[in-house]
Amino acid sequence: MTITHHLSEFHGLPTVDFELRTDGPSLPGAGAAAWRLRVDPYADEPATSWEQAFELFLRTVDPAGVRALIIGQWGEAYDCDSAHPIGLVTAAAGRLTSLEAVFVGDLVLEEAEISWIEQSDVTALLSAYPRLVELGVRGGTGLVFPPTRHTGLRSLTIESGGLPAEVVRGVLDSELPALEKLDLWLGVSAYGGDSGIPDLAPLLSGTRFPALHHLGLRNSEIQEEIAAAVATAPVVARLRTLDLSNGVLGDDGAAALLEGQPLTHLDVLDLHHHFLGEAMEQRLVAALEPHGVRVDLSDRNTPWGDGGRENRYTAVAE
Repeated sequence: MTITHHLSEFHGLPTVDFELRTDGPSLPGAGAAAWRLRVDPYADEPATSWEQAFELFLRTVDPAGVRALIIGQWGEAYDCDSAHPIGLVTAAAGRLTSLEAVFVGDLVLEEAEISWIEQSDVTALLSAYPRLVELGVRGGTGLVFPPTRHTGLRSLTIESGGLPAEVVRGVLDSELPALEKLDLWLGVSAYGGDSGIPDLAPLLSGTRFPALHHLGLRNSEIQEEIAAAVATAPVVARLRTLDLSNGVLGDDGAAALLEGQPLTHLDVLDLHHHFLGEAMEQRLVAALEPHGVRVDLSDRNTPWGDGGRENRYTAVAE
């Protein structure tokens, strides 16, 4: 499985594809949509460049009213990274004065595998937009996230089939005092996902991100180890949502969660796409749902081949 659908909404706003809706009067208000800009480099006729599309967007839609921007396909996979569109967006900071949310890399399977998306230093957006409250990124190849400080960011999501440990450490070494939601798709080692439990230690200790109430450590080939570490992690006590979905979680990891600290304060425990047995599913439901915890156990999977742990698979890899 890979990412198969473009974002239909972002930052609580419906998505509108600007390149498909350039007819002026029929466009929604600048702040009423999450505007996605993308170009097709494989079109039969010469395609508009992302730079041309962005300049047309700034001339057509009141840039001062834009709240959310989605950077879609900006060129051919492998040929250029996200530094080009990010550079254009940061250069327009004086015009996009109401921008609150940016998503970089809304590409789906027909455009590129998630591991083909060439990213860059996305913290340039945080530097250019001190009022940004939400940042989303898809793709870990070439991704750079040096430790940074931003006082307004409340939501950070990085979707990846393999998230480099250096990126994980950069995120967790950042000063983000307003951060409420953190989602990291850690992925698999075959696609660059080389982080381990020691890299997550600053987060799990509860010493980072004092406003955090939603934590996703997802889509990992070490989901069992993550569950065991989370079971005793101080950060869990202040969470409302814990998301360990899309990985290779099995009965051992789920048992560690049940045997660790109480989870009855959570609103949601999301474990969908898992490898749990029916008996363990029932144990989780019996232990948590009477306390009002919604446990998502959808999408039970079975390993390939002989059923060993090494034959489990994450939801998103390549």
